[in-house]
Amino acid sequence: MSDQPTPMMAQYLAIRDANPGALLFYRMGDFYEMFFDDAVAAAAALDIALTKRGTHEGQPIPMCGVPVHAAESYLLTLIRKGFRVAIAEQMEDPAEARKRGSKSVVARDVVRLVTPGTLTEESLLEARRHNFLAAFATVRQDSALAWVDISTGAFQVMECPLPRLGPELARLAPREILACEGAGLGDLAAESGAALTDRHAGAFDSGAGARRLCALYGVETLDGFGTFGRAELSAMGAIVEYLEMTQKGRLPLLRPPARERHGAAMQIDASTRRNLELTQALSGGREGSLLAAIDRTVTAAGARLLERRISAPSRDLALIHARHDAVAQMVDDPRLATDLREALARVPDMDRALSRLALDRGGPRDLAAIRAGLTQGARIAARLSGDVAPILRDAARDLAGHDDLIHLLEQALVAEPPLLGRDGGFVAPGHDADLDQTRRLRDEGRGVIAGMQADYAARAGVQSLKIRHNNVLGYFIETTTTHADRMLAMADTFIHRQTTANQIRFTTVELSELETRILNARDRALEIERGIFDGLRAAVLDHAPRIGQAARALAEIDLAGAFADIATGEGWVRPRVDGSRAFRIEGGRHPVVEHALKRRAEGFVANDCDLTAAETPAIWLLTGPNMAGKSTFLRQNALIAVLAQAGAFVPARDAHIGMVSQLFSRVGAADDLARGRSTFMVEMVETAAILNQADDHALVILDEIGRGTATWDGLSIAWAVMEHLHEVNRCRALFATHYHEMTALSAKLEGVENATVAVREWEGEVIFLHEVRKGAADRSYGVQVARLAGLPASVVDRARAVLDALESGEREGAARPAALIEELPLFRAVPPAPAPAPSRPKHDPLDARLRDIHPDALSPREALDLIYELKALTGERA
Repeated sequence: MSDQPTPMMAQYLAIRDANPGALLFYRMGDFYEMFFDDAVAAAAALDIALTKRGTHEGQPIPMCGVPVHAAESYLLTLIRKGFRVAIAEQMEDPAEARKRGSKSVVARDVVRLVTPGTLTEESLLEARRHNFLAAFATVRQDSALAWVDISTGAFQVMECPLPRLGPELARLAPREILACEGAGLGDLAAESGAALTDRHAGAFDSGAGARRLCALYGVETLDGFGTFGRAELSAMGAIVEYLEMTQKGRLPLLRPPARERHGAAMQIDASTRRNLELTQALSGGREGSLLAAIDRTVTAAGARLLERRISAPSRDLALIHARHDAVAQMVDDPRLATDLREALARVPDMDRALSRLALDRGGPRDLAAIRAGLTQGARIAARLSGDVAPILRDAARDLAGHDDLIHLLEQALVAEPPLLGRDGGFVAPGHDADLDQTRRLRDEGRGVIAGMQADYAARAGVQSLKIRHNNVLGYFIETTTTHADRMLAMADTFIHRQTTANQIRFTTVELSELETRILNARDRALEIERGIFDGLRAAVLDHAPRIGQAARALAEIDLAGAFADIATGEGWVRPRVDGSRAFRIEGGRHPVVEHALKRRAEGFVANDCDLTAAETPAIWLLTGPNMAGKSTFLRQNALIAVLAQAGAFVPARDAHIGMVSQLFSRVGAADDLARGRSTFMVEMVETAAILNQADDHALVILDEIGRGTATWDGLSIAWAVMEHLHEVNRCRALFATHYHEMTALSAKLEGVENATVAVREWEGEVIFLHEVRKGAADRSYGVQVARLAGLPASVVDRARAVLDALESGEREGAARPAALIEELPLFRAVPPAPAPAPSRPKHDPLDARLRDIHPDALSPREALDLIYELKALTGERA
């Protein structure tokens, strides 16, 4: 037996070797087949059958496959599991290959490399999220980060020193990162959840990158797009080189690269994003995040814009005010807002449809999406005529002027085109006369023949003339031999073909051509439709820049309408944002917590916060028990700042926010075992980042600094951190702690004020009021909280005894807490007392009345009346 592979297997191995690191989808008829290790890996990942086909080097060849028509769903699974897939298609008809010999193999080649950052198919993408491909490059002392979403055409670049890379990746959440081999970005890529793709050094050559960019945009120089450094050209060039490689030369439609200025957005590091759950909850999903709680957008593009705004709140005051003006217009004009949102709800995703058309992966529905988007855009532009906010006015301008393209697409396309162009049926009747006739032949061949028969019978004067068909002659004209002389006399029209005993048969040039057209009508109809599709696609791509502007305008309007909708529905207000260091919130609420409570028909207790100080730092030292709402209060004020600078109204009665340049959060506890970091080490690393970076326009929220170590160590660290924030960073901060000793700092540090979360004790119960007030808490109520959490009564009693001993010893100046504990009796487990026999409860009108009260629903007058009522009931019970 020969060890030489078959011609087909030799072709497979050659293609696979040319595409290392990717599973090879090898087209064989209606299936993509995989062999060898690819088959083993794919079968396990896709949970499909693994079979065998022939042998290679004496061993059976593992094999599996997926149907071509269902390939996208399998691709999605593989991409999500970290694979890259090379798609090898048949490049010729099998009949052509057979002409070269019976053993010739159909020519195949890879037409595309599918990777996490290069997806365009609707079924492979999340409609409401970007799919970024990023590249990081270093040239000498300079570094840059570029990123692109080929499904929408967005392309941006920025200078990015290595210490800033982590926060920027956290903001962008790219699906794939390109880096030069040996760059050592594995940990950063893993933290951002991205696939890391190492590329050769030549891909990052800045000179070659500039040439690739010029070729991409068809320009001699990039000066018209801005001034880019070598590192920026290197990063952008690496992206273009990668797209050329993965798309096999068919480049996507990318907008000119936009240079993002450092400092244009609020600086938010990765841990702060995670702690505040801006776009993703700590559980890992979208549900529970700020983004999920406030998303009222009705278009996919609007949802993606919302995520960008929340991820990067602006620091441009003029831009923030303009966005607030647009929201305010819709809040003040509910009829306008409703009309716009109803129209927007019928807008498809034009950006992604345009991208698929540019890559020649689009279909008739993508053309229909462009038609629908531009049609609704024209209606929206008309509705925005008159005196409107500048952002809405500019958007309306970008939506107008597409009438010719809209008319072309309306005339050319049926109302509901099929998904695939290869199926035909998407061109509207009346658009193309040749197509209409071909379809008529295809669908109504008998009627056409009958009409031709009647015409020939009239012309020949032979009413018995018939047009018939058989497999030998095809279509032919037949009459009896009695009319032969008459027919033969018209030889210029009727061409003699056959004579039988009783009939004579003819054809005509017209009938022969008709026969050919009828037999080929189906294929001809599809061919004509493909040509029309190509023409419509070219017309759309000719208008691509303006279509892209229209898509962005629709997203802008959608986001303004979404912010207005939540402001109106939830009672949010327009914040005053300026360049000061003010931070005054009246009746502030946590948007995510309030959203969750509303689902349970519960109210949220609003609170004020004032960190305003012109010259000095402004820090609130917040004390109070666990579960009282300290963390919620900290987070809600940070989220209000994010929303205000993102262009939204905010959940408060009133808000005045001086520009927040940086937002830092150290909330919650988690270890980092992968890096060998304990919970306390993670806490200290994140705290160090804050102290080393925060400027005087930063907003810092810190929760329980120092709790991961011994009490006195923790207190000492927290004390020193507070002093550093006050004396060095001089920023605005909310500092929550259980170390009550720190409340003394308010008397020593001018910018520090004490605040506490109020509680009430009632018959041994602790009641959380969730109200933040000026002043300091005198205890933490930890033992009461432990009891509420369900600790055994004996443990709670023992904890209370230990706490009493420590507190009395502290008052008496005891040297060592341990010495006090040693004096306590040993802990003895006490078996639980038997449950009392059930008895019929006595009717208590006070208890019944209390159960019926809903405090959040009471007006001040009702609350006062209720106090008198309860007092009367208390007297009756006594």
